[in-house]
Amino acid sequence: MINLVGVIQQYGVRPVLRGVDMAISSGELVAIMGPNGMGKSTLLSVVAGTLAPYSGHVEIDGKRRRQDPATEQAIRRMVAYLPDHPWLPRQSTGRDFLGAVGRLYEIDPPALIDHIERLLALFDLEGKADSPIRDYSNGQQKKIAICSVLLTNAPVLVLDEPFTGGLDPAGILALRRVLNHLAERDDVTILMATQLPEIAEGLAHRIAVLRNGELIAFATVDGLRAATGCGGSLQDVLEQLIHPETLERIDRYFGNGD
Repeated sequence: MINLVGVIQQYGVRPVLRGVDMAISSGELVAIMGPNGMGKSTLLSVVAGTLAPYSGHVEIDGKRRRQDPATEQAIRRMVAYLPDHPWLPRQSTGRDFLGAVGRLYEIDPPALIDHIERLLALFDLEGKADSPIRDYSNGQQKKIAICSVLLTNAPVLVLDEPFTGGLDPAGILALRRVLNHLAERDDVTILMATQLPEIAEGLAHRIAVLRNGELIAFATVDGLRAATGCGGSLQDVLEQLIHPETLERIDRYFGNGD
């Protein structure tokens, strides 16, 4: 469903993605993990089509991004993208914003109205639905942005840090349950960046680990445990993969203190 082929991205002379190859099957939920500044958001932007790779390319459902206008338009109808800091029309009400998104994705009006109402109820936004988005708290803005992506019924969801940005515990619970439901379907593919191992371990079919712009691991949680020889939680496994030098310094520190 999603294929990254030799994707290289750089800002000026600074490399951000270094020849990333990745194949994600239809129906998979893949979590992108790694330290800040290691290329996670850049990778999602390339997949979502908002950023052109310096080299390499992305294919979605066998169609190559940025190949020609018609192909790109067909891909965009299949993909819904939640950036880490989404743009929102601050003068619009939440309900009007969701309606505009639904019309953009050509959703049947009765189904659109029903889905909007269910999403507003799910994320406890009914009381703010007819207020301008400028009056929403940070957490409420994150919720309405999440609603706009889920509303599309797109077969490909690209989500950059959906569980952060002021989302409250009830919102985290609701989103986790929705994504878990979608991850059980064969017709929805989800690529998600997150800094929360406990969320990724419970949701993702596979974990992709980025370090210094390189894909250093791409496997199930059990596969990562086997590769690192670490039988602990995903947090423990990631520490082995991403911060081995820090773990060595910790061991030396306590060793020197004995």
